Amino acid sequence: MKKTAVVTGGARGIGFSIARRLGQDGFNLVIIDMNAMEDYQDNFNALDADGTDWLYIRGNICSAEDRKRVISSAVERFGGIHVLVNNAGVAPKVRADLLEMTEESFDRVIGINTKGTMFFTQAVARQMISQKKCEGAKKQGTIVNVSSCSAVVSSVSRGEYCISKAGVSMLTTLYADRLAREGIIVNEVRPGVIATDMTAVVKEKYDRMFAEGVFPIARWGTPEDLAGVVSAFCSADFCYSTGNYVDVDGGFHIQRL
Repeated sequence: MKKTAVVTGGARGIGFSIARRLGQDGFNLVIIDMNAMEDYQDNFNALDADGTDWLYIRGNICSAEDRKRVISSAVERFGGIHVLVNNAGVAPKVRADLLEMTEESFDRVIGINTKGTMFFTQAVARQMISQKKCEGAKKQGTIVNVSSCSAVVSSVSRGEYCISKAGVSMLTTLYADRLAREGIIVNEVRPGVIATDMTAVVKEKYDRMFAEGVFPIARWGTPEDLAGVVSAFCSADFCYSTGNYVDVDGGFHIQRL
């Protein structure tokens, strides 16, 4: 039986690179994102060129109805869900000092990045548990959370984002603990500075940091760098490690004197 992967925020950027790699690995794809399909047509054309079987659903993981619709549509189209990649996330619309952060910005970022991830994972985990285990499979399912180095690195001009990603990291721990008995493996990737629309607004800052040697691997990370790690987590061979994370940050996490 061909397995199915659901990727949230999977129509562009990091999410699309992960989705495309999983398609190339042989998964059916269910991609959920916020905009109209036409906005991502070039990317979907690439999936067609790869020979990937995919389904796009426009929706918001903050919405309980949308979460139900994604799961029911995935099961109806492909028969089940075997991988969930929680990639959907937003940054603050305005970078503001911690003392100037608004409740509206906090609620928006936490609502999508942490609350949405919490309850979509809950719903997908229930679906995974209910499914008949694939013959010969070493695990019932795989969940990968895309967190951030900001889960542990302070950025006082976008505190809500740091808090939201720290929450995602705790979700990794909690779900790994709870779902191990169900045969579902839960792990996490923590991107550093990745070349996306989100980081484009501070390009000069990060270019300067690379030039100054702040990052041992002195280049921008790419969405494909993340996709390779997620691919490994989702492989059949990765079945005796749960609740862990991999820093995909060019060595930024290394403390140096």
